[in-house]
Amino acid sequence: MTPPRILYAIQGTGNGHLARALDVVPLLQQRAGRLDVLVSGPPADLPLPFAVRYRCHGLGFIFGKKGGVDFARTFWQLKSARLLREIEQLRVQDYDLVISDFEPVSAWACQLRSVPCVALSHQSAVLHPQAPQSKKLDLMGRAVLRHYAPSTARYGFHFQAYAPGISTPVIRRQVRELTPTDEGHYTVYLPAFDEETLVQRLRYLSRSVQWEVFSKHSQQESEHGNVRVRPVSGAAFLDSLARSTGVLCGAGFETPAEALYLGKKLLVVPMKNQFEQQCNAAALAAMNVPVVRGLKDKHLPALDYWLHHGETVPVDYPDQTAAVIDKLLLEQLPAGVRPVVQSSALLV
Repeated sequence: MTPPRILYAIQGTGNGHLARALDVVPLLQQRAGRLDVLVSGPPADLPLPFAVRYRCHGLGFIFGKKGGVDFARTFWQLKSARLLREIEQLRVQDYDLVISDFEPVSAWACQLRSVPCVALSHQSAVLHPQAPQSKKLDLMGRAVLRHYAPSTARYGFHFQAYAPGISTPVIRRQVRELTPTDEGHYTVYLPAFDEETLVQRLRYLSRSVQWEVFSKHSQQESEHGNVRVRPVSGAAFLDSLARSTGVLCGAGFETPAEALYLGKKLLVVPMKNQFEQQCNAAALAAMNVPVVRGLKDKHLPALDYWLHHGETVPVDYPDQTAAVIDKLLLEQLPAGVRPVVQSSALLV
């Protein structure tokens, strides 16, 4: 038996995929004879404590400032010739296994060479027929999610284990080691809204509530009455999250999951024109997490009600990451190739 050569490819847009990688990469390093990491997309907000062999431009989404994806800037930065060159030059055939967390360069390189590509991602779970779906028909959004990073096998994470092959979220070690408290403020992470809109809306909503806003559009900290705006920083955000009363954020995956795990009351604002977030919102609503579709005047009463009457939603998110990875390796590695170590328990 030979130890495996593994390529683990990560989508770098946002922080969710990279946050999950903080726990996944060390586990893969323990099990692989050789592990190479690829990250594609914009520069990461999170510092990465592991070596990255391949950094690709890839095919990332750019957040707008009005609650959705900025499609004009997204398509402008596609640079299709560069993307095709990255796909053609990536030697996925040199690996025993390619694992993709919704990463398009590795996925399409595998597709081009008929090499298996195993998806280990939240998106895999969103596409499962037993996972909650948005009531709004979005054929384009579903098609993008399905074909953005094609795979030959899928292992997914979601807010609940809706079906075999879907596990509860990866809660990174840094979050599991936090001691949550309640110091009265609300932590806000809505990267699809600009700083001015957030400050204006939050101050109008309540001048007695302390808001800590983390903004991708701000380069330095600023104070606006009861609204404190801070640049995105992993350590500062986790500290704010742990000390908060509640969390107001987009309907992504990692931040809502971490807020639920820490016992914080949660309200989500799904991005416009983002099918995955609409499905996440449906899943969270089924768990009794309030969902608001924007920050216009008509949405403020629901936000105000949440501030005064919102409750926490209990969840059970055990640490299953090692077991998920071991199951994936056992099922997907070719004959004659086995991991160096594996955990004592496999998921059934």
